[in-house]
Amino acid sequence: MAVRYSLRPIKSVIASAIILSAAGLTAMAVVSVVSAQETGAVFVNNDEARGSTPASQKGYDIAARSDRTDSGFGDSKVDFIMTLRNAAGQTTTREVTITTLEKPDESVGDMSLVVFNTPKDVKGTALLSHAKILEPDNQWLYLPALKREKRISSANKSGPFVGSEFAFEDFTTQELNKFTYKYIEEGEFDGMPVDIVERFPRYENSGYTKQIAYTDQEIFQVRKVEFYDRKEALLKTLTLEDYREYEGGIHRSHKFVMINHQTGKETDLDYSDYEFGLGLDQDDFVKGVLRRIR
Repeated sequence: MAVRYSLRPIKSVIASAIILSAAGLTAMAVVSVVSAQETGAVFVNNDEARGSTPASQKGYDIAARSDRTDSGFGDSKVDFIMTLRNAAGQTTTREVTITTLEKPDESVGDMSLVVFNTPKDVKGTALLSHAKILEPDNQWLYLPALKREKRISSANKSGPFVGSEFAFEDFTTQELNKFTYKYIEEGEFDGMPVDIVERFPRYENSGYTKQIAYTDQEIFQVRKVEFYDRKEALLKTLTLEDYREYEGGIHRSHKFVMINHQTGKETDLDYSDYEFGLGLDQDDFVKGVLRRIR
């Protein structure tokens, strides 16, 4: 994913069992099939991510419902204002565009391209991401001053992205099977009932030991995420506000607020209206596009 946290209600889900064979290994998995009239998508639960305890399986199922309701959006483009706020309250702003190509299936993640349009000192800076599951994500940062792209190593993905409170890994790590899960309890957030679920990174070199996600029970939107650092202390909190519904039942949050509790810094993302159905394909997300950005 890019950081999308965007969900769509499932109209029809049918559970069945199939035998999968990959790389010479055979495993039993549960498949959830969304009506072909809607997306034609086939979802395969990952047994290791889903776990074996009732709490882990319930947590996974809540996360899967949330993740899969977003299936079928295809591609999207949106502009947003990034506001950086330091501990003293001083702010700087940047205008940014992000395009996203939906993953073909749950064995990989979305592709995304983030491009800075202002101010002049960062204009043309871009981050291209190909999200994976347990393999290292492919990410390249293009720096116009150097006129070259830099591959982001998996060991550096916990670092801040262009001075913001979002880490590089925040742009790719929302894929369902990147985590194991544990259902905690029902709760309330901003006056709405939510399911509270812990998720633990399965991929290497994460800057987080766990995250706690709060998902509403009505349209299954993620409303808040707490991020815990490698010392298991609360590091950041992301809240997602101003959800709007688009054609086809697609929902998008139009305001992200990421607060770093250890530094007192904050990054806000204020989104304009989304565009969908742009006809993008994988050729729009190859490394060569970085050098063509103006």
